[in-house]
Amino acid sequence: MVSDVIFNRIVDEGYMRECFRLAQKGKKRVLPNPMVGCVVLDKTGKIVAKGYHKRYGAEHAERNALLKLENNEAEGGTLYVNLEPCSHYGKTPPCVNLIIERKIKRVVIGMKDVNPKVNGISKLIKAGIEVSMVLENEARFLNRVFIKNMTRQMPYVVLKTASTMDGKIATQTGSSKWITSEEAREEVYRLRKEFGCILTSSNTVIADNPRMEHKFKCILDKDLRVEKEAEIFKQGKFYVASSKNTPLKDDQLDIEYVLRKLYRRGIYTVFVECGGTLAGAMLREGLIDEVYQFIAPKILNDNSGLSCFNGDNISDISEARGLKFYEIKNVGPDLLIKGVLTT
Repeated sequence: MVSDVIFNRIVDEGYMRECFRLAQKGKKRVLPNPMVGCVVLDKTGKIVAKGYHKRYGAEHAERNALLKLENNEAEGGTLYVNLEPCSHYGKTPPCVNLIIERKIKRVVIGMKDVNPKVNGISKLIKAGIEVSMVLENEARFLNRVFIKNMTRQMPYVVLKTASTMDGKIATQTGSSKWITSEEAREEVYRLRKEFGCILTSSNTVIADNPRMEHKFKCILDKDLRVEKEAEIFKQGKFYVASSKNTPLKDDQLDIEYVLRKLYRRGIYTVFVECGGTLAGAMLREGLIDEVYQFIAPKILNDNSGLSCFNGDNISDISEARGLKFYEIKNVGPDLLIKGVLTT
């Protein structure tokens, strides 16, 4: 038989996963706030309310759920939320105060808030409310963008690349159109919309003259080599980082400085599309959080071809960077692998 402890944990995890599902409804609209969902049970274990953080500045998930209850059906019940309830005044009042006021008996949390202003757990415990945590790793993964933004004051960076099965993005002459399929390119257009900015290099712009349609683009162009007539300047807003407005590091633009400047401009996520030189430099400097790699069912079979990443001189395989894959799917004839950098 399953013990009561195991059974209760399974129940808690089920409701927490529902919080994750609800939280994702606010994706993109809540930044720079986290995605949060909430499920409320009455004292008999029946769901009486659900809520989520809908957009930045709107009521938080706990308040969104509890304010739906006109007769305080949650008294003596349990509240599930994937992030520690806030305990300070911001654009909305503290959620902890409302939870205490509604006489909730138990609160189950996914993860502690990385915002140093928040101490909701201690306030709940002080008020006599039982607090427990489940699925912390999953909760942190869900809000990995928020965690990076809050703890490092930098945007979350995803690098996209497209290669043959042997890791080549172009031939030795620079021929690259098209490695992947039209379906893959359509998927890239869709993915771009999920990010606050596209970042690329002058090398990529000069070689491919891409339009890279997006509301905001950042071009790393140390010596201002890109012509004003380039396609990339014909749509959207853009920021050009050059030696005139950016400090140099090892005679190259300081990319971390650029990313921090983008963050100060309200850019919380960056989608990088570039060649192996910039990709390699960003990987070496620890500036990439995730990689989206499209792999075409093709083999170039030529070591002179251009590689996805080109920035290190590695002698031992233990020095290779590690990733944790979390999504693998077919896009037309191609494969899309998404992975978070782990080392």
